Amino acid sequence: MKILSQLKTSTFQLALLYMVVFATSVFLLLAFIYWRTAGFMTEQTDETIEAEIAGLAEQYRGRGINGLVTVIRERVSRDPNAKSIYLLATDDYLKLAGNLSTWPGEAGSQNGWINFSLNEAVGWKGPVRLARARVFEVQGGLRLLVGRDVQELTTLKRLIERAINWGMGITLALALLGGFMMSRSTTRRIEVINKISRRIMNGHLSLRIPTRGTSDDFDQLAENLNQMLDRIVYLMEGIRHVSDSIAHDLRTPLTRLRNQLETTLLAVDNDEAREPAAKAVAEADQLLATFNALLRIARLETRGNAADKTVVMLGELVADACELYEAVAEDKEQTFEQAISSDVKIEGDRDLLFQMVSNLIDNAIKYTPESGDIRVAVDSIAGEAVLEVSDSGIGIPDSEKSNVFQRFYRVGKSRSLPGNGLGLSLVSAVTEIHQGRIELSDRRRGAENPGLKVQVSLPLYQPIKRRVMRGQQQGAADDNADDKTVAGGDADLGARSQS
Repeated sequence: MKILSQLKTSTFQLALLYMVVFATSVFLLLAFIYWRTAGFMTEQTDETIEAEIAGLAEQYRGRGINGLVTVIRERVSRDPNAKSIYLLATDDYLKLAGNLSTWPGEAGSQNGWINFSLNEAVGWKGPVRLARARVFEVQGGLRLLVGRDVQELTTLKRLIERAINWGMGITLALALLGGFMMSRSTTRRIEVINKISRRIMNGHLSLRIPTRGTSDDFDQLAENLNQMLDRIVYLMEGIRHVSDSIAHDLRTPLTRLRNQLETTLLAVDNDEAREPAAKAVAEADQLLATFNALLRIARLETRGNAADKTVVMLGELVADACELYEAVAEDKEQTFEQAISSDVKIEGDRDLLFQMVSNLIDNAIKYTPESGDIRVAVDSIAGEAVLEVSDSGIGIPDSEKSNVFQRFYRVGKSRSLPGNGLGLSLVSAVTEIHQGRIELSDRRRGAENPGLKVQVSLPLYQPIKRRVMRGQQQGAADDNADDKTVAGGDADLGARSQS
């Protein structure tokens, strides 16, 4: 499988493209060499035959037909290996002279160049060989065939063809091996970058991509990424410092102001004066809730996936949240249905998960009218822990489902209800920390109140994977220590947030 995945890499595909271009170039070069070599040898054979024909023609002009027959017989006797082939025949193909006894069938009655086999059919007594000859007519109706044994030439051509085929095969094999090795080396460096990048995305911001000191493209890329990470960490530290400053400089005075307003409310006996004071206290509570939610979301988004994770029984956690909100649902005469599997285990931050579940249930109760129904379910599906909270409320239009996770975004129908539009933003941040996903859909599509079904999918707890990764996470203890401090600073938010 690892080899198959490597074959899909862009590096291997680039090497494969280079291999194809290189192999094509080698093939064209070898084909040209073969064409020129074979052509040259064929031309040499034809020139030899033409030279013999010229000599015979000269003898024929000087000595006539008898002289031609004599010359052919002399040449045949001087050539025991029969490299040169001669046959002088009458118009009805009867032999007059030569080392062939029968006119080749390939020659026919046409003049010109022919290729034929030297075998028993033409009176050849040796092993079967190949020959090339030229046929033409002599005055008086006689026919003359002059040729050469080209068996060695043919064998040489076949050897060259075989060498070319082997050369192409070796070239392709070496190119494939070279491409594989090159892609493997490159892929290893890319895998290192991807591995470190994933750990950085999971919150280990102190890690950096290693370099080899070769100053190649990968080293330059790694250096640029490391510089970018340094800049990001610097900016995040600035954001965290600003958040802490805001928390210290604004939250405390706001809390003090709210307490003073509450004290004033308790001290006032006049009903007309108590009403504005009560509204001021409520506004102060809403302002503090919004302020705390913003800080919490900002810190969650800047800490990545470095939550303080432990093994959490998701069913028990959701049951506790449901128990907390059952009384609120009863006050609105709402049906509160539960279908919770108690054996679903996940790995995560219990406080953050409880906050997420609480926000989802609170939203469902808030946006469901009286006598409506709410359903909370927990189960394990396809290797994932699935939390589902559905209601029969006003729902969210399809065009706005992708926007509700933005801060302060509120659907048009919900603007008249209390809230700050931060509940789902916090749910999204917690889900991202736990490497999960959120899906929104209508519970009753097409109804006046379609309701809303929120499905949160989280990875199930894997004991073996946790033991393996425990040692890897040990090196990131410093990063997690900072995150624990952040989590502790948010403890005062409680288990419930207004949405």
